[in-house]
Amino acid sequence: MSRSVLVTGGNRGIGLAVARAFADAGDKVAITYRSGEPPAGLFGVRCDVTDTDSVEAAFDEVRAQHGPVEVLVSNAGTTRDGLLVGMSEQDFFDVVNTNLLGAVRVAKRASQDMVRARWGRVIFIGSTTAFWGGAGVTNYAASKSGLVGLARSLAWELGPRNITVNVVYPGIIDTDMGDTITGKAREHVINNTALRRVGTVDEVAPVVRFVASAEASYVTGALIPVSGGNGMGH
Repeated sequence: MSRSVLVTGGNRGIGLAVARAFADAGDKVAITYRSGEPPAGLFGVRCDVTDTDSVEAAFDEVRAQHGPVEVLVSNAGTTRDGLLVGMSEQDFFDVVNTNLLGAVRVAKRASQDMVRARWGRVIFIGSTTAFWGGAGVTNYAASKSGLVGLARSLAWELGPRNITVNVVYPGIIDTDMGDTITGKAREHVINNTALRRVGTVDEVAPVVRFVASAEASYVTGALIPVSGGNGMGH
C-alpha cells in the first residue's frame, strides 16, 4: 500500500536517505527544505519548522499532492555549538525552536489528520547526545532530550487511535552535521562506540522505515538506537 509520507529536513543527510528509502518502497514521499532546491525525484515543499504558518502551508501542499500525511518523520534540525557560559539566549532558543518546538509543530499538525483516519506513524529523529550530553552542546542535547518526553506523552495520547510515536536516535553518522565533530571530540565518540566506527545514513534509513511498517505496529513510545553501541542502555 502506498502511503503519504512527509520527511522534514529531507533535502540532505539522514532525512534524504530516509525519504529515498520510503520512495524506493513505493510510498508517496514529500520532503521539506528551508533553503536551496529539493532533491531530484522527490516532491519538495519549502518550509521553516520554526514558523507555524509555514508548517500549516506545507501540510496543505502535501495534502493537495499526496493526500493527508500518514507517516511523519520529524528530522529537521540545527546546531549552534558553544559553551553555555558564553552562549547567547538566542543561540540556545534557536536550536530548541528548530529541533524540539519544530517537532511539536509538525507532529501537532500531522496528528490532526491521523486521528481522523485512526491510523498513523510519527517518528522523531533524536540523537545519542540526548543521553550523553557533552561540552558545548547544551542547547542541542536539551532539544533532543525533549523529544523523549514528547514522544512518550504523544504515544499515550494517540495510541487509542492506532497511531504509534517513536524516537529513532542515531549516534555519530557520516553527514555534514556529523563531520563537524572533529579531533579529540570525534575520537572520544568513536572510542565510546562499541563498533568503533562512524555510521552511515543508509544504516539509519531502513530502521526508520521499519518503525513505520505494519511489522512494527505494536512498537510505540520506544527509543530505538542506530548508534553502533554508543549510548547503549538508554
